[in-house]
Amino acid sequence: CELTSCANYPLCQMARLALRRGRNLLHHVHRKAGFSTQASRSTDKLVIFDTTLRDGEQSPGATLTQSEKVDIARQLSRLGVDVCEAGFPIASQGDFEAVTQVAKTVGHLNDNRVNGLPMRIAGLARANKKDLERCVDAVRHAPLHRIHTFLASSDIHLEHKLGISRLECLEISSSMVAFARSLVDDIEFSPEDAGRSDPAFLVELCEAVIEAGATTINLPDTVGYTLPDEYGGLFAYLIANTKGSDKVIWSTHCHNDLGLATANSLSAVNKGARQVEVTLNSLGERAGNTSLEEVVMALHTRPHQFGVHCDIDTRQIMRTSRMVAMYTGIAVQANKAIVGANAFAHESGIHQHGMLKNASTYEIMTPESVGASSDGMLVLGKHSGKAAYKARLIQLGYPDVANDDEQLAKVVEGAKAVADKKKVLSDADLEALLGVELYQTHNAKWQLSSLNVQSNSHDKMLNSTATVRLRDADGSETMDAAVGIGPVDATFKAILQIVRMPIKLTQYTVTKIEGGTNTLSGGNDALASIVLHIQSEDEAETPTPADFPGHQGAIFNEFGVTKASTGGVTYTGAGTSTDIIVASAHAYLGAINRMLEAHSRIATDG
Repeated sequence: CELTSCANYPLCQMARLALRRGRNLLHHVHRKAGFSTQASRSTDKLVIFDTTLRDGEQSPGATLTQSEKVDIARQLSRLGVDVCEAGFPIASQGDFEAVTQVAKTVGHLNDNRVNGLPMRIAGLARANKKDLERCVDAVRHAPLHRIHTFLASSDIHLEHKLGISRLECLEISSSMVAFARSLVDDIEFSPEDAGRSDPAFLVELCEAVIEAGATTINLPDTVGYTLPDEYGGLFAYLIANTKGSDKVIWSTHCHNDLGLATANSLSAVNKGARQVEVTLNSLGERAGNTSLEEVVMALHTRPHQFGVHCDIDTRQIMRTSRMVAMYTGIAVQANKAIVGANAFAHESGIHQHGMLKNASTYEIMTPESVGASSDGMLVLGKHSGKAAYKARLIQLGYPDVANDDEQLAKVVEGAKAVADKKKVLSDADLEALLGVELYQTHNAKWQLSSLNVQSNSHDKMLNSTATVRLRDADGSETMDAAVGIGPVDATFKAILQIVRMPIKLTQYTVTKIEGGTNTLSGGNDALASIVLHIQSEDEAETPTPADFPGHQGAIFNEFGVTKASTGGVTYTGAGTSTDIIVASAHAYLGAINRMLEAHSRIATDG
């Protein structure tokens, strides 16, 4: 192609140059790991705003404790996220404390940060003084902090949810942004449901909040309604027609109801957006939010299609994804782009043949570039020393664990216990054990000491007896037994007889069985992972204020807004073992420990 008007002209020129140098362009561009495909630093910086701890936690079943939020925030900092929206401080005392703790701890870290600056900590607040003051009280402990405030702008929200006019919306938004600016220097304003708002009214609204002191304007596609051309066109229109548009950063926030969140976000980037709001694993209300990993790897894989760069260390993506999945209890679907189990799997014979010849025939990025392993196996076993485990952890993207003697010792101890049964550990085994050893409840009230199960099947009926021994935080052990209709049921009943809590099991899932290496048993020695959800039968439903954002639980029908509710609090547990019953017991106890930790905090606050 010789025409500069051709959309592929830059790529064509690069291909011609690469061929003259005797290289395969795809191999040259895509086969290097890490930052090799990143756009030039002379391009605009794209701010990565992660809302996993706020919008992501609103995924049904995703409940995070304070310590878990801090752990995830620390990993987001290591990943290179620019802004972390740590929560909604006014929503509850627990959320306020979690945001405060993230600001006090992670807000001061600069390890593995490209620019040497710590991650900015943000909190969400409605456009009223009480919310804004509460938000500032939580985030102010971080040297870099932000208030993210919002008010609905679409006619359907103004009429049915808020009961105010457009003029009142303008007045409230501008006055509250001005008040927020008197408290902090970094203010982000979101006209909620911007995707269904009148563009002409959005121009007025954006001008008003820019004049009042907003530094970032975020345009949420709150219900995932827009198409890429529409959403990108909205940015182009507002940037061109809003007075003072050059004084702010324009930001995307997309939901995936039509499966277009990533496409919409990238379309907006091409039209001038310089911040994207994302979550790990596409977590979020309903169908989820824009995926961090998809946006970042699109920029890295197709750098010449976007005039931006970001500071994400892509080699930390897989580790972060697995941590979020472990803590939230929401497994990543196998065919999820970038981080799914099948993202780099090839079963077709034609594909396998091409991969053996040259991996770039069917791969546009390497597993290593996102922190995944392309070898499924490294021979580690019970005779392997700490040095071998340390070296492999570093290769898998866990240098902090490898260089922490206490954490390394815990991982090696757990690995050797499994190796006594399996003989050999795969990378999948090692990473599953990392989740068990590192990503569990910090203050465990109960731990499994021993478990014995006997089952008898007769005339299509299965009866099981489980004897369970639990150890409490003081080291005292309690034993009890129970009969159930199966080994898992019997085990859970025995545990409940010890902990004496009214608990309802709401979900039980075998998320994966992987890592089998015993050639004699054909992989029957694999590790099984269980994720389950429980609720307390004594807990009442938690009401949600009617003026919370639509993607926070407000329910609409043809007659307007109805009372929103989050339902009872759900607690998640995860467990991994070569024995699926033991894995189930660990998962059940993990969820119970989370519930006890939450109840303890509520009692303290009360």
